[in-house]
Amino acid sequence: MGCARTLLAAEVGDVRLPCIMLAAGTHGNEPAASWALLNIVESGLLHPAFSYRMWPCINPSGYELETRSNAEGSDINRSFSGGGTTPEAKAIITSNRDRRFFASFDLHEDPEAAGFYCFEPARPDQPLLGDQVIKAIDEAGFPLQTLSAEFDLGYEQDVMPNARLEQGRVLLDLASELQYFQERGLPFTAYMLRRASRCGLTFEAPGTRSWDERISVQRVAIVRALSELAKVSSAQPPN
Repeated sequence: MGCARTLLAAEVGDVRLPCIMLAAGTHGNEPAASWALLNIVESGLLHPAFSYRMWPCINPSGYELETRSNAEGSDINRSFSGGGTTPEAKAIITSNRDRRFFASFDLHEDPEAAGFYCFEPARPDQPLLGDQVIKAIDEAGFPLQTLSAEFDLGYEQDVMPNARLEQGRVLLDLASELQYFQERGLPFTAYMLRRASRCGLTFEAPGTRSWDERISVQRVAIVRALSELAKVSSAQPPN
C-alpha cells in the first residue's frame, strides 16, 4: 500500500453499496482495538446494508514495540494533514484517493479511562450517532466515562476547540476541530471528514477494564452505529 512497512487493507461486501471505513491500531499501545475489529468481522456483525474498507492495524511497528508512536517516534494520529506526514498516513491517503465513504469509525483505547467514550465531530449535513451508541453501551451494562475539563482528552486545555462534554461523548464542532489541528497535524477521523467521509466517530474503549470487556464494548458500539446508519442510508445517500 505504498508504505515502507506492510499495512493490511481489506474490502468486504458489494461495491455498489455505500461504503464504511473501519480502522484500528493507530496507536500500538492500544492492542485491543485491532483485535476488536477482527472479532467484529469474524463474528459476522458487519451490517449487510454496506460494503466496507478496513485497516485493522494502521501502526504495525508501534504494535510490535507496544508504543503509541510508530518506529520513527511519530504519532500517526497527528499525521493526516496534506498528503500525509508519516509513511502510514501517506499509504492510507493514497489508497483512499477518489473514494467517498458513507461513514468512518476509528477504534482506540484510552489507557486511563474507566468507561467508554467517543469523539463526534459534527457538521450540518452529518447524521449524529453518538447518542445512540452511548445508549447501547449503557443498555449492555458497560460503564460510560464521566468527562470534564480536567479529563485528559489530548487537547491543550487553553485552546481546546468548541466542544460539549457529555457522559460518554465529546461532541465537537468540525470546523473548530480542523482549525485546531491545522498546524498540529490532522487525526484520522478529522482527515476522513475533511476529505473522504460525511460522518465519522472515534471510539475509545476503557483501557483499565479487562481485555474481553474492551473488545465487547467496541462490538456494541459498532453494531449500534451501523444499525443507525442503515436507517438513514437510503434517505441520505453519499455524494
